[in-house]
Amino acid sequence: MRKLHHFIAGLLLAAGTLSAFADAYPSKAIKVIVPYAVGQGTDIVARFVADALGKELKQAVYIENKPGANGNVGAQFAAHAPADGYTLMVGTNATNAANAFIYANPGYEAEDFEAIGMIGILPLVYVANNASSVNDIQDLIRAARAKPNALNTAVSTTTCRTAHELFKSLAQAPMFPVDFKGSGQALTAVIGGQVEFMVDTITSLRAAITSNQVKALGVTSATQSKLLPGVKSLAEQGVKGYELVGWTVLYTPKGVPAEVSHTLSAALDKVLARSDVQDKLLQFGIEPQKKSAEELKAFAASEKEKWGRLITAAGLKAN
Repeated sequence: MRKLHHFIAGLLLAAGTLSAFADAYPSKAIKVIVPYAVGQGTDIVARFVADALGKELKQAVYIENKPGANGNVGAQFAAHAPADGYTLMVGTNATNAANAFIYANPGYEAEDFEAIGMIGILPLVYVANNASSVNDIQDLIRAARAKPNALNTAVSTTTCRTAHELFKSLAQAPMFPVDFKGSGQALTAVIGGQVEFMVDTITSLRAAITSNQVKALGVTSATQSKLLPGVKSLAEQGVKGYELVGWTVLYTPKGVPAEVSHTLSAALDKVLARSDVQDKLLQFGIEPQKKSAEELKAFAASEKEKWGRLITAAGLKAN
């Protein structure tokens, strides 16, 4: 009986300790690892969200940039940080899906993280040179099938190339990818007529589209994007099942106490529900998208499978 009393007392003490820890959290500044350089798109978004999150939590939330190896350096650091809720990471489709299949040893695994919440998605868009006779996705499919591998598509990142590979596969549209060092060079080639087509993020191409330098054919999200109203998605234009977007998620290292995860998730939900925050994210080129914890788990699994399958089939490796 004495052992039973000690056991119950221990349980009550542990519960009280966890409750006190959760009530006290956060009691100091929270660090958010951004695995990319200062001024890069993910960094800009992370700083905005961190500032808003800090105000919601009534505690300082600051950014620490750890760029390198397409996000692997920062992700490895964050994965091995203490699981106490004071080190977070803004991860992407690169760090938490694609890199495992591009690098032989990225130094961490996607499963080393737990998702707090999704910040948003970055849809891509297919565009064509203004002189092209192709005006929509079905036109593009017909043209590609008529001249297999004769039509060139400019790509400048792994995300662009993966979007291209998925289009080839689902639409049975054999096109040849032409690699460029940066979206600027690729866009210049398309405007100049050296390459007829291009796929890149809406953020990279929106100005060229709205100024009529190139014409938009279709976006890669499941439906039309708020970032480019009026342009139908590939799926809406008959490419059944097509969806490939960049994305941004706030993570903690695996093992953070559930109470802390809940506090962070609830605070992030409140921040992202604000219309002013949503409007600002759209300005940054991020389309806000909310997912529940269960939806995020399913999303993470399906995204890793999708990116892995496409990258492996295309034989993509780090340069």
